Amino acid sequence: MGFQSEFNSVCKFKSEQELHDLLEYGKTAMVKKGFRVYPTGQKAIAYTPNNEAVAIVKITASIAEITFQGEEVTKVEMDLVRKLTEEEAKVQTNLAYEMFFKDNESK
Repeated sequence: MGFQSEFNSVCKFKSEQELHDLLEYGKTAMVKKGFRVYPTGQKAIAYTPNNEAVAIVKITASIAEITFQGEEVTKVEMDLVRKLTEEEAKVQTNLAYEMFFKDNESK
């Protein structure tokens, strides 16, 4: 048991539905396995399951808990600040790949 810190400017979705809710309604919550730290009030770049930057979000809540099945999970609630322009998305996607995603491909 222990907390894992997230790369501060990355908020990667694993679920297309959670991402759809963010873009459609301006709010969403995603669930991550394990205990993770997402600082409330921080802005981050949201990425699709395919590692493409799509939006700026603001973290509104981060709740780490152990489920009834004994799994450690973190629920992260966020609000949409704005969608990225095509150019911003391309630059952020390339930077995140170089700084973060490339190192995690084999994991």
